[in-house]
Amino acid sequence: MPNDFIVGKHVYGSLYGIPKDLASNEEYLRDLIKRAVDAAGATLAELKSWRIEGEKGGVSVIALVLESHLALHTWPEYDYATFDAYTCGENTDPWKAWELVLRELKPKYYTVHYTDRSQKPIPYHPEEEAIPAKEAPA
Repeated sequence: MPNDFIVGKHVYGSLYGIPKDLASNEEYLRDLIKRAVDAAGATLAELKSWRIEGEKGGVSVIALVLESHLALHTWPEYDYATFDAYTCGENTDPWKAWELVLRELKPKYYTVHYTDRSQKPIPYHPEEEAIPAKEAPA
């Protein structure tokens, strides 16, 4: 087994009470995600965006980066957006992308989560006995 392992970091959250004019501006959101890629220290491979029409529509922007992806989805009628930044490598920082999106979209409140997506090797020992299953309490 190599001494190196994959370092993955995933920051994701919801933004509530964002301004409708920002949430519906596709060009602004495309530019925001480009800048978020830069802030994270990631390498942009491709950027796509879509405007979804209708009452529950909005804008989606996806940045495919060499290190993984960033995604933003907005629902202007609900003043709501979700954002996630998943990057691999020791030289990227998805928290910097998250902080930029917060500063720019100015939510009234938000939730944020972090998941370590790193590959941490766990040794396999087939000679060890399996851990017996326990019954749930009645």
